Amino acid sequence: MNVVDLFAGIGGIRRGFEQASEGFNFETRCVFTSEWDKYAVKTYNANYPDEVIFGDITQVETQLIPDHDILLAGFPCQPFSQAGKKQGFNDTRGTLFFDIERVLRSKLPQMFLLENVKQLVGHDKQDKRDRFGRTFSIILETLEDIGYKVYWKVLRARDFGLPQNRERVYIVGFLNHNVEFQFPTPDENNTTRLGDILSDVVDDRYTISDKLWEGHRRRKRENKLKGKGFGYSLFNHDSPYANTLSARYYKDGSEILIQQDGLNPRRLTPRECARLQGFPEDFILPEEVSDAQLYRQFGNSVAVNVIRELANEMLKHAN
Repeated sequence: MNVVDLFAGIGGIRRGFEQASEGFNFETRCVFTSEWDKYAVKTYNANYPDEVIFGDITQVETQLIPDHDILLAGFPCQPFSQAGKKQGFNDTRGTLFFDIERVLRSKLPQMFLLENVKQLVGHDKQDKRDRFGRTFSIILETLEDIGYKVYWKVLRARDFGLPQNRERVYIVGFLNHNVEFQFPTPDENNTTRLGDILSDVVDDRYTISDKLWEGHRRRKRENKLKGKGFGYSLFNHDSPYANTLSARYYKDGSEILIQQDGLNPRRLTPRECARLQGFPEDFILPEEVSDAQLYRQFGNSVAVNVIRELANEMLKHAN
């Protein structure tokens, strides 16, 4: 099965499909990759050294993209300038979804998987009674107009074995309208524990400074007085799960701080962030990529376990 990996980041969606394909009588082969961030490209190349990575997808002509069976894309959410109905390029031009649309219209792969933040569903909602917002409506209508049977659902990482409360919307489409796709269901007996991804020995540099720790506590006190819930969040080995890892984690680590006996709390290490997102231990973290950039990359990436289970269900309908 030939795959294209758009807005590839560090290859999390591709990784999940590769893991899933091991259970089928074919392999997934990536024939085109696009990612514009130079640091993400370094991490991607460290793990896929033979890959030629194209940069900004908006600058890549459609005819340069090979024919493929599956399109994968974790695309950024952007507002849409018009609220037209099934106007295709007129609705999506000027957004990054436009590039997904032009590739799908030209190449018509048999299936696709798109991933985004769950807020996309309600983005630009005009009326509270609406099921979803204008942006999501245009996306779904556009995909259907191209010819796809479309499914979508918000899934949570901690329901699929990862100790992280990460919710994302997944959009799946098939050219074959006879497909009856079922999203993977969580194992009701599944339990998660943050300690399962934490390292036994961690360098002192991940312990936050007295100044930063005092700043966290001061802001939390001030926000509490204002009736706001913003502040740091502390977790330990026995916590069932942590908050969602974000791309801003490199700034102060406030959303996920790990308690330490007799010490200030600490940040997660980049390796722990990789585990939190479901990347295997042999996933390479290049020495030339800073911790700050690795935090961004894992915060922007996907929960590989969720992708793997989605891919398992999608690949049942491959032909």
